[in-house]
Amino acid sequence: MEAPQTGTLLIAEPFLKDPNFMRTVVLMCRHTPEEGSFGFVLNKVYEKTLDELVPELEDIEFPVYTGGPVQMDTLHYIHQYPQFFDDCQKIGDNIFWGGDFETLKHLIKSKQIESSKIKFFLGYSGWTTNQLDNEITEKSWLTVKGTSRIIFDTSPPDIWKACLHELGGNYPMMAHFPTDPQLN
Repeated sequence: MEAPQTGTLLIAEPFLKDPNFMRTVVLMCRHTPEEGSFGFVLNKVYEKTLDELVPELEDIEFPVYTGGPVQMDTLHYIHQYPQFFDDCQKIGDNIFWGGDFETLKHLIKSKQIESSKIKFFLGYSGWTTNQLDNEITEKSWLTVKGTSRIIFDTSPPDIWKACLHELGGNYPMMAHFPTDPQLN
């Protein structure tokens, strides 16, 4: 398993009961001892689409994801368009976070952005200094290097299982575990 760092995917262990993170995968956008950690849940589709949250983007029905339980009134995005944003941050190979939102709206309206190469998140997942490291030590999370294939090309219901398969070994069989082991 990979040590948590920017670009790492956190895979919730199969029996994690926290409703915010049950069977989720979180893309780490920052992990530092000084500032703590934050990222976005990749596989929890939000009930509204982009045009329902941003009125200026009428009829742009891009999906939005619940990025996590923190600041659910904020909208974030990751993408594969670094050529359009001087202010985006590289998260991994062909994975970038943020950029000027006005520029983004113009690009979307002019159809220069494909929905398959961008993901929007309402809120984010955050951990205080050492909190995530402690949760990993307690085995609440597994880790694997994030890839654009998993992040952008895998359907949300399949992301958690795809990450377990990426780990190899005995991990793929965990994808078939029931959410409640007493039901087995």
